[in-house]
Amino acid sequence: MTNNTADKTEFIPPIGSFQEVDGHRLFVHQEGDGGPAVVFLPGASAVGLDYLHLQQRVAQFTTSVVYDRGGTGYSELLPLPRSGEEVATELLHLLRAQGIPGPYVLVAHSLGGGYAQRFTQLFPAEVAGLVWLDALHSDWDKYAPPEGSLAASAQMAPSLEQVRELRPALRAMGDTLFALHPADVREALTEAHLSDEWLEIGFLERGEHMAALAEELKPGPGFPDVPLIALTVEGTPDAADEAMLPEHLELVRKAREGKKHLDQALVSTVTRGEHRVLEAGHTFLLVEAADEVVQAIHDVVDWARDPR
Repeated sequence: MTNNTADKTEFIPPIGSFQEVDGHRLFVHQEGDGGPAVVFLPGASAVGLDYLHLQQRVAQFTTSVVYDRGGTGYSELLPLPRSGEEVATELLHLLRAQGIPGPYVLVAHSLGGGYAQRFTQLFPAEVAGLVWLDALHSDWDKYAPPEGSLAASAQMAPSLEQVRELRPALRAMGDTLFALHPADVREALTEAHLSDEWLEIGFLERGEHMAALAEELKPGPGFPDVPLIALTVEGTPDAADEAMLPEHLELVRKAREGKKHLDQALVSTVTRGEHRVLEAGHTFLLVEAADEVVQAIHDVVDWARDPR
């Protein structure tokens, strides 16, 4: 584990508050009311406020929560990476401390899927439904080409120094990702995301950690029988792929084809499951497919409210 607590820059969140959980401070922002509450689990390099425009739309029909895992974003810095069990347990304790009753609809994006999967394994009674936003699952390697396995992908990923050199491209991506955010939130998020601290945090959560997280998840049970909609992106690489993996774009396409089959298999394990394919990129689905994401969340909330 790497301690990323040294030389910390204090970034002040433009919206939201903090909650003490398990001896450390977590960033959290809640909007709306009613249940089941919807909780967003960010991907690697992402933070809760990246999903603010989606949260605000979801808050029109139920309680909607974004937060930052311990060690990431505006939350207190901790040694990274952390186990799935640590992150899942922390999330449950946060929701209880905030007085948000379960069970919850978990909306997991990318790496957040691994943490959502661990949450379902440890606390199945606390899960009302799942929305899978092109999310990580422990069966990735079963469906990916061998050269696109999680371990192999870690070897292809850019170094931290290379990521820092990509700041101009990352700024341009932020302009797209945060285009629907209020100006003050957009500006604060962009500057924090481009900082050395946040770039290092994203680096520590990717790479070899994803393969280790998948290994932690494999012995556990499958999903509980709750409503599940899996949204999978088309195979075309997006701007993030072109910046991070310029020499491996064909492999990205092949891996995403495997991901479609994986997500189709996942929805077949529950009574009310549906697989929807998005014409959007893995990173940019938050804005390019915002309507489809909100609709999927609305559908799962409705199914959870009216079980059959």
